[in-house]
Amino acid sequence: MNIDSIVNGIVIDHITAGRAMRLYELLGLGDADCSVAIIKNAVSRKLGRKDIIKIDANLPINLDVIGYVDPGATVNIIREGALSEKRIIGKPLRLTNVIRCRNPRCITSVEQELPHVFCLTDPENGVYRCLYCETKGTAPDEK
Repeated sequence: MNIDSIVNGIVIDHITAGRAMRLYELLGLGDADCSVAIIKNAVSRKLGRKDIIKIDANLPINLDVIGYVDPGATVNIIREGALSEKRIIGKPLRLTNVIRCRNPRCITSVEQELPHVFCLTDPENGVYRCLYCETKGTAPDEK
């Protein structure tokens, strides 16, 4: 398999195997006006197997989404064919409009324009709770 190198763009690397499609959906990459390559189950010395997403443009991406889905992922910024910047992503302390509160009595169900804000309440287990009603958020693998 041959996937061209990127001249200017973003490579999301070290994604846990099987999570690339969830990231693709949450980042809205299906609407991107550029080439996006998803490599699934690539061999990795560090992880055994991993996924990779290559974006052939410098799009603004929400790093909080990446940290929520896979805090061990890395984001590489490519400029003029060379690695310009490498970011190691961790769990974000706050998520805004990434996941939605499922509590029908939450204020976000009544006030539609209110942002859905979730705070990291248990970093060890990756538990996020709604800022308004404290309902537990969905796991990154759930829809």
